[in-house]
Amino acid sequence: MSELNGALIGCGFFAVNQMHAWNDVDGAKILAICDRDPERLKIVGDQFGIERRYSDANALFADGGFDFVDIATTVQSHRVLVEMAAQHKVPAICQKPFAKTLADAKAMVAACRAAGVPLMVHENFRWQTPIQAVHKVLSEGSIGSPFWGRFSFRSGYDVFSGQPYLAEGERFIIEDLGIHTLDIARYILGDVRTVTARTGRVNPRIKGEDVATILLDHKSGATSIVDVSYATKLSREPFPETLIEIDGSEGTIRLTQGYQLEVTSATGTMTHDVSPTLLSWASRPWHNIQESVYAIQQHWVDKLKQSEDHSTSGHDNLKTFALVEGAYASAASHQTVDVGAMLQ
Repeated sequence: MSELNGALIGCGFFAVNQMHAWNDVDGAKILAICDRDPERLKIVGDQFGIERRYSDANALFADGGFDFVDIATTVQSHRVLVEMAAQHKVPAICQKPFAKTLADAKAMVAACRAAGVPLMVHENFRWQTPIQAVHKVLSEGSIGSPFWGRFSFRSGYDVFSGQPYLAEGERFIIEDLGIHTLDIARYILGDVRTVTARTGRVNPRIKGEDVATILLDHKSGATSIVDVSYATKLSREPFPETLIEIDGSEGTIRLTQGYQLEVTSATGTMTHDVSPTLLSWASRPWHNIQESVYAIQQHWVDKLKQSEDHSTSGHDNLKTFALVEGAYASAASHQTVDVGAMLQ
């Protein structure tokens, strides 16, 4: 298959990373962009040399001429745009959070399935180089069967300056950040039976929760803790690193700050530097996330050309979305939530 042509809807804060990554991806390019804000449309269009510019998604789809659409808008418009893509039989990538509700997410997956078009959620954290390294070590079996894990993202980084809307939502850290960390837990230790969560708000200037501690009961028998915070002041700011601890029957894995991977097994302890590549357009400390944007978009193109399922397909992401909804339900009720029941 020749080079794929794509369209990007949404020219906001994070979409610039996606546009840079599309320039690096082998086998695809963006030929049209869409945004309701004319200033953002001009800035991104001029920066990346895109001539086809639209303020209305209906007009974009009506003109067509592209092989896939990358939906990089906020969650309020996701269902409408994904169903629009399905109606026009255009494969779609959808930014996270996937949907406003689990019912919406199920409807979006069903619409694309009925239309026979692939749908992938831009759940890029599992594509980070250090996360991939942890997954590889575990799959090689050197630490035996994992029975416990911890997936931690604790930071005092000011995320609100670049994305001020994050301070306005009734939900914050689980929906915006915890969703990534929960997906990593699923990716590393497998699907989840039940979830128990507690949340809190430390920053009085925001509406949603900025700390959460979540206990997961995995179907494999392993137990894990997902803990996330944007209210943690540290001497060395770890943003945007996810730190991981895995205990197995034959050893342990520790992904520590500074992208150091320590593996203890029967043969001893080995430490590896699993730092992400600093891409030409990337900047520290965002380069970890920026590299993973490139990785997931390359994965999208490769699998699309091969007509194979994507790692973070819409159907797969329903399981991560259910963890988010289950965590909020558990925090509100102070009860353990059956995740499987939510997916039925």
